[in-house]
Amino acid sequence: MSGAPAAIPESLTALRGVGPALAERLARLGVNRPVDLLFLLPVRYEDRTRLTPIGALAPGRRAVVEAEVALTEVAFRRRRSLLCRVSDGTGQLTLRFFYFSKAQQDSLARGVRLRCYGEARSGPGGLEMVHPEYRLLAPDEQGALEQTLTPIYPATEGLQQFRLRPLIGQALDRFLPLLPDWLEGELPEEPAMPSLREALLYMHRPPPAADLAQLAAGRHPCQRRLALEEMLAHHLSLRRLRERSRTERALPLPGDGALRRRFLASLGFSLTAGQCEALAEIDADLAQPHPMMRLVQGDVGCGKTVVAAAAALQAVAQGHQVAVMAPTELLTEQHRRSFTRWFEPLGVRVTWLSGSLGRRARQQAYEAIGSGAAQVIIGTHALFQEGLEYRSLALMVVDEQHRFGVHQRLALMQKGAAGALRPHQLVMTATPIPRTLAMTLYADLDTSVIHELPPGRTPVQTVALPDRRRDEVIARVREAARAGQRAYWVCPLIEDSDELESQAAQSMHAMLREALPELAVGLIHGRMGSEDKEQVMREFAGGRLQVLVATTVIEVGVDVPEATLMIIENAERMGLAQLHQLRGRVGRGTATSTCVLLYQPPLEGVARERLAVLRETGDGFVVAQKDLELRGPGEVLGTRQTGLMQLRVADLLRDADLAADVQRLGRSLLAHAPASVEPLIQRWVGDADRYGSV
Repeated sequence: MSGAPAAIPESLTALRGVGPALAERLARLGVNRPVDLLFLLPVRYEDRTRLTPIGALAPGRRAVVEAEVALTEVAFRRRRSLLCRVSDGTGQLTLRFFYFSKAQQDSLARGVRLRCYGEARSGPGGLEMVHPEYRLLAPDEQGALEQTLTPIYPATEGLQQFRLRPLIGQALDRFLPLLPDWLEGELPEEPAMPSLREALLYMHRPPPAADLAQLAAGRHPCQRRLALEEMLAHHLSLRRLRERSRTERALPLPGDGALRRRFLASLGFSLTAGQCEALAEIDADLAQPHPMMRLVQGDVGCGKTVVAAAAALQAVAQGHQVAVMAPTELLTEQHRRSFTRWFEPLGVRVTWLSGSLGRRARQQAYEAIGSGAAQVIIGTHALFQEGLEYRSLALMVVDEQHRFGVHQRLALMQKGAAGALRPHQLVMTATPIPRTLAMTLYADLDTSVIHELPPGRTPVQTVALPDRRRDEVIARVREAARAGQRAYWVCPLIEDSDELESQAAQSMHAMLREALPELAVGLIHGRMGSEDKEQVMREFAGGRLQVLVATTVIEVGVDVPEATLMIIENAERMGLAQLHQLRGRVGRGTATSTCVLLYQPPLEGVARERLAVLRETGDGFVVAQKDLELRGPGEVLGTRQTGLMQLRVADLLRDADLAADVQRLGRSLLAHAPASVEPLIQRWVGDADRYGSV
């Protein structure tokens, strides 16, 4: 490994042509130093290394052509445009410009030679290019073609490709030779990987013969080299955050457990072994004088909420407050009902805080939270609004944590107990995460896994049917209702759409009311007010509604044991994790439950695989692994948000085989080159590192 950091300037103004205005635009792309330009990698490439005769052009193809202007005119058809007809002897092509100046029109005079690049498409008068890039050629000029593929970089307003490419070229020529390679001599031997400099040079200037399909798939050795370093930087960042959390102070919450014992005795059932084990791990963390940072993951219905409630009582028993944050109002309402039912008999006050509360109700909630009268506060992002002060927040529980941006979790973290004390953190997810992915995503968290389901939960039978058999499903709903059972009917849209051939909740609600006049059919969707949604859910839970037509707003948190039928429209359009979550809304009682996946034929490709997985297994960990394989970690876990896991090159699924090397390199760097850790984190993670404390 190399030693001292290279002497690369820190200011962007060290680059020729960069002033304050351009530096500000570059900052929007995450470029704050010249070295950052080296790591602003192309999103795709264009081949401008060869000329294509106009006669060989085909619609949809991007190409470089050289031709002579035959005619230029302004057309006033549906839209004013500048039309330039060019020819190269093999054919004719029209260049169309909707935005142009008189000077541009004059420059494209008859007989002028030019070279242009763009996408050919069919137009009214044959092939045309709309707003191609072009430059004029002198009469006898033989302009040199590009020697490498042309990179296309991430864009931002006011910073075009033609300005960005020279800046990156300048950084490559001046600063790439100075760039330290912290992994020199430490790279895996099999398969061999290029050096950092070789990898970056190739990514910015790939040769004409480069395998574009391999680059697009992210499997090129140069991408693998950069992915390894990026994953390592994130891994080191998370390890550092774990160490940092151990130096921060929190309120130790040992407690004698008397209040919790009363709670557990009132439940009417015993905790599973997995729940008891998770709770023991939480208790050990809470007893420490530094903040707990623990993830509890488990399948739908494994009883994470009961574990969170038991943990909350550890803080309440000692006079402190607990905040329970969930991503949707429907889920917070479910938590409010559960916690109130459990805690009020124990004399523990539960307060609900939502953005939909009226001014007076919100003020009363703020006062109760500020005075400490509110002991357990349940809400959405309203829990960390400016102006809300907690008297003594000792524990924060974040449910479905991957749906929150890290900025939001940081804001709640900063409302901890008085002074420099941080609240303990318990984060929960019902999206089981494969071990290799969890090691990378949550290296800063201790993890508890609840594998088994509580006694009495019955496996859900899953069937996939074409939507032409909807009448049979309606008949099945009628039978279930006669037996005292209830059904969900989930639709992907609220209203009918001209663009998507998907069933809408509102039209399905009307259709089912007509088809099942003897049943009470309700409707719930995300645009309804909080009180209306809660009223509908109360009626469904209480049996006044037998069928509930819903959007995916009911994906998490809804608990109605009498519901035994889950029908999902357009199941082929949804991801595995979401389908599994929806399926988890049934099978919560002792009666046999069924999930019907309705699809629009033909069922092909990934959609067929997806539904086959659900028919074959009810194990959330198997479902999660398959979902990763089919969709990728960003979609499954909602990691496309500001924060630690904004990966530029690496893909946590595709590059999971690099995890062992990441672990090995992390240990080696920390032991033998600790001075390189901070620059490596800065190179790939930057300031996002600080959000990991949430």
